[in-house]
Amino acid sequence: MTHSAVTGISCAAAVRIHGETGASQHQVFEWLDQLGFDRYITHDSAHGAVSFALAQSFCNDWIPNSDTTGLSTTLALDTDNNPRDLEREIMVTMVAGPHAFAFPNVEEWMAAVRIRCNIVQAARRTQLGFHTTELERPTDYWAYNEDTGFTVLRGRSLIDALQRATQPDTTCKLYSFSCHRASEYVNLLAIAQELAHTDPLLLDSIQRRCEKQAIRSGPFHDTFLYEYGSLDAPLPPGYCVPGDRMWFRNPDSHSSDVSGYEGSWVFYLGNGLFSNFWQRGKDYTLTSKCIEIYHWRHATVQDTDGELRIDESVVAPLTQQTLSDPYAVRDIVSKMAVLRDPAGVYASGGIIDASREFPRCVCPGTADMTLPDLPADLPQ
Repeated sequence: MTHSAVTGISCAAAVRIHGETGASQHQVFEWLDQLGFDRYITHDSAHGAVSFALAQSFCNDWIPNSDTTGLSTTLALDTDNNPRDLEREIMVTMVAGPHAFAFPNVEEWMAAVRIRCNIVQAARRTQLGFHTTELERPTDYWAYNEDTGFTVLRGRSLIDALQRATQPDTTCKLYSFSCHRASEYVNLLAIAQELAHTDPLLLDSIQRRCEKQAIRSGPFHDTFLYEYGSLDAPLPPGYCVPGDRMWFRNPDSHSSDVSGYEGSWVFYLGNGLFSNFWQRGKDYTLTSKCIEIYHWRHATVQDTDGELRIDESVVAPLTQQTLSDPYAVRDIVSKMAVLRDPAGVYASGGIIDASREFPRCVCPGTADMTLPDLPADLPQ
């Protein structure tokens, strides 16, 4: 097959496939041809790696200033109803951004795209009951212990357990827990769904580990996720790949003291939208998320026990009122849609984190998910 890929200047970064040769190029371009994008992609071989990037002329038109939030509209993609269009948006944002995504082989790149598709689809279906202190899971799939956290009951599928905890279509009930934990469940569900086809043995190991002790917070990040971007080298505020996990920080020092309102964990869904775990089907734009978080400061009250809380009945109408005023929107977004301050600092920073997160490699022979050891006092 003769590929029609352009040559010459490309975006600054790329997808790099290490340790591969001509066979990799052929396999990738077969895939790009199926997606209809092979003629827009440059490729280059150097130092034992093959790199693929969007040609610079298309970068300027499709992703100005590395802002991916308008890409779906620019390319007329229907990512809600056409899974191939979602795959197209993921692939283009990966080859067109400021970050070089490196994979040990083509299979891992393709698996990464499939996992990102799984994440978006799972995040769209996720809805939680709103409560800042209650912790619930379906008791026919989960057990709780203070030492082990929520664990999957033996004999119950990890995939089913995660879906039942997060997707009310499966149980007709909303379960209450944090958006941070929900973001872990969505990531783990997407990984498990891919492993069911790619590496059932690794899935079985994760299943058995989740039956003994929850993997959460820092250990979850270290086990399952990569992070790209940093405060020293921040990503552009508008650069997101569908399936990225992101944290929007609450930049107000007072309201951020309220438990659950330190910030908001979301997934980028593509098409300029971010997941809303509290109201399914009402996903956030960056503008609406900026304004909602901005108004948390105006809804901070003290309850009868002297504890700070956010009165959501105040937040919603203030948000709607602001959204109807284009001048107020412009003023608030200009302050909020900027890089956050460092931890512990509340000055002129906004809600945008410097980094994004996405799952690690999963294919046999190249997977790099090392499960944490169980504590010595737990059955091995």
